[in-house]
Amino acid sequence: MKRSEINRILKNAKAFMAEKQFMLPPWAYWGMDDWKQVKESTQKIRENMLGWDITDFGSGDFYRRGLFLFTLRNGKLNVDKKPYAEKIMIVEENQETPMHYHWSKMEDIINRGGGNLAIELYNSTPDNQFDTTPINFTKDGVKGTVEAGGKVVLAPGESICLEQGMYHRFYGEPGKGQVLVGEVSMVNDDALDNCFYEPIGRFPVIEEDEKPLHLLVSDYKKFL
Repeated sequence: MKRSEINRILKNAKAFMAEKQFMLPPWAYWGMDDWKQVKESTQKIRENMLGWDITDFGSGDFYRRGLFLFTLRNGKLNVDKKPYAEKIMIVEENQETPMHYHWSKMEDIINRGGGNLAIELYNSTPDNQFDTTPINFTKDGVKGTVEAGGKVVLAPGESICLEQGMYHRFYGEPGKGQVLVGEVSMVNDDALDNCFYEPIGRFPVIEEDEKPLHLLVSDYKKFL
């Protein structure tokens, strides 16, 4: 991805979150110079991968297969005491986050506003394939079941609990607009706890055609 494209996505994301009155912490808006001035006191932010996160999953087409995220809080297993994480995401119409599950993390995915979020589900087999069994889930505490590969649609205000080993892919329902999506979960570890059904690139390779508007979590080691 080009840095100019990432900067445009960041600008659009900030505008959409402002429209939905979702506020980020002050450090979200820091530039490179701000980070360098407070490097020693922001170790926790960098180590726990808090902040801006944009990926095209290696597709080369962000709006077809990609995701915008901001990690607001996160612990680090066997390092600190925090056992939970929280993210905010923006999902475009028909923009796919590909099939994956987590070995350790249980999460709630919440439609915070905008359009509808469609989520397709499979149980996983011990060898990481799709199971053919029905999927039992809870939507805002109410039990439900879909067949393998079935779809659950979340309207604004609705949420679903995704347990460990539950394959899921999601996208914005066509014709409904962008979706502001929350995630409340156990500790998030993108390095060790993501099992994607097909090989993907989790963090983008960035072509530096202009200066970063804000640093991504994948930029911290590079620039700081």
